[in-house]
Amino acid sequence: MTEFTESFQNDLAQLMRWRRDVRSFRTDTVDEALLSECLDAFLMAPSVGLSEPWRLIRIHSAAARTAAFENYKIANADALAGYAGEKAAHYSKLKLSGMTDAPVQFAIYCDETTPKGHGLGAATMPEMRRYSVVGAINLFWLAARARGLGVGWVSILDPEQLNRDLEVPQNWSLVAYLCVGYPQAMSDTPELETVGWEARRQELPLETR
Repeated sequence: MTEFTESFQNDLAQLMRWRRDVRSFRTDTVDEALLSECLDAFLMAPSVGLSEPWRLIRIHSAAARTAAFENYKIANADALAGYAGEKAAHYSKLKLSGMTDAPVQFAIYCDETTPKGHGLGAATMPEMRRYSVVGAINLFWLAARARGLGVGWVSILDPEQLNRDLEVPQNWSLVAYLCVGYPQAMSDTPELETVGWEARRQELPLETR
């Protein structure tokens, strides 16, 4: 059994503390070898039934990026319409996407009908495949942060429209749209807390049965 030193444990805690959702990126190019090292985290990620259901599409062409950003703008306008008064004014000032600047962008999908894993663990809870994708994303996020990169998760999107624009198989479900690059600045405080949108809990809600 591998035992980790107290120093390593402290470093890991620091890494998790500084793993923030980044929305403001520098436009510097990300070295492909460095990016590949980060993506290798997917190969180490756990998955239900060892199904490895994640499917990655790199959003690289001008056409794909334009379609994704237009999708975001429409969805963001719809989201703004759901607020009123002070909250609407506050929402309108939030920077919720790094899509215009992030040099690397991915659409991360879950293959809902992958034969890999033979359905183990997914018969009663098929959503476990998507949870597996989320877990893999988190490992990638930590790997990227450890190497000085930032990651931002854009969830204000119309998944069905993005699926059509990217021409993905019907059995794929969008889990995340990720922006990756060097952050303009880093903080150990969530940006939404910094701007007063919401506060992080200081204690974990835990119940016993």
